[in-house]
Amino acid sequence: MKSYEELVALFNKANENFLCDDLSLIESCVSERTLCGALMLHMHDLIVSDPSFKGYYTDVEYNRNKGGKVKNIKKTILGIDEKIVTINCDLILHSRGCHAEQDNLIAIEMKKSSRPKSEKHTDRERLMALTKNANEGVYPYDGHTSPQYVCGYVLGVYYEINYNKKSIKIEFYRYGTLDSTYEISYNADELKKQWAIKK
Repeated sequence: MKSYEELVALFNKANENFLCDDLSLIESCVSERTLCGALMLHMHDLIVSDPSFKGYYTDVEYNRNKGGKVKNIKKTILGIDEKIVTINCDLILHSRGCHAEQDNLIAIEMKKSSRPKSEKHTDRERLMALTKNANEGVYPYDGHTSPQYVCGYVLGVYYEINYNKKSIKIEFYRYGTLDSTYEISYNADELKKQWAIKK
């Protein structure tokens, strides 16, 4: 079973590699989908080199439940207001339904700071719903079948890029609530200083 701390470390390393290797994508102001695709590749490289992640996959905008085996069953969440919402999460790390004991590991929502506040709020609500515990009653789970609604992600990440400030706000969600937040500069010189200190 993967711990929250282990997955935070995995995300942070993937993000560090992403910013080191693909900073030009951010500086070019490309679409969120392109940025998520690049981040996905860095996360993929980390999990394929770690045998403990065997059977897990990184997917962009994955929208199927039950391992994608049933075409008419889309990924849904039970929102804050008890409404069923069909979702396309920007980037996820999961087992595509193969590891029933711990299928969903990381859910990431990425936004540019210029997007409407309502969209940012919706992304945060989605992460709260996705990281709710699978045993909270509204999410039936018997260890053999998928929950009725997508939930149980160990880590939710809200990733907001501010082009004016050249910074990225990162929020970590756990058990349906905001756990921690921090902001980093993506200025190339600043990044080099930050990572030189870490080493």
